[in-house]
Amino acid sequence: MGATIQRDRSGIWVVRVYGALRKEELDAVQAAGLNGMGEDENARVLIRIEDDFCGWVGGEEWNDMTFFVEHGDRIEKIAIVGNPEWETKMLMFTGAGLRRAPVRYFPLAQLAEAKAWLR
Repeated sequence: MGATIQRDRSGIWVVRVYGALRKEELDAVQAAGLNGMGEDENARVLIRIEDDFCGWVGGEEWNDMTFFVEHGDRIEKIAIVGNPEWETKMLMFTGAGLRRAPVRYFPLAQLAEAKAWLR
């Protein structure tokens, strides 16, 4: 299944995750985001967890921290919007507390608040 990335009019990168996420799908989204950014530009990221998201597929390949180490400082803020059941796992997955950028989780009904927080 997968993930998509798109930049909205306000400059926020919107990543949608759905179904079962594979590492190669996340890698493709990260590469597309990097390719769409200017060399000295940083990103504000909104992760939308769709209703059919059921988790991550695969094993050892998720241990690859290359993107986090090489590009993690290019992310200014991360807002995650989804069902409460994913909050703990998504905060861990995004490295909340381990990265410089603040990461915050919002329930589905607070999409507008998440976008406002990113600005």
